[in-house]
Amino acid sequence: MIAGERVITTTNNAGGILGGISDGMPLIVRVAIKATPSISIKQTTVDLAKMKNTDLEIRGRHDVCLVPRAVIVVESMLAITLCDFALQAGILPRILRGS
Repeated sequence: MIAGERVITTTNNAGGILGGISDGMPLIVRVAIKATPSISIKQTTVDLAKMKNTDLEIRGRHDVCLVPRAVIVVESMLAITLCDFALQAGILPRILRGS
């Protein structure tokens, strides 16, 4: 459909990518991350308060919340990937030349 001076799709159900090629619509990225479980294996560590070697053994589940960190990693990797594709397509000029 035509909207002003642009050709746009009726819906953006494909998230801006059709068959691996951008269709010009906004990119929508959906990410699923499996929870990282606690490691129940006995591990050697250091008790900094006592300055002694000690063992650490976790019982039960004490999963960490990865969401705040995962968002930054996913956004950064998406930016790097998009820049890489733009460099390969010649859209962005190369600043540094490899040897």
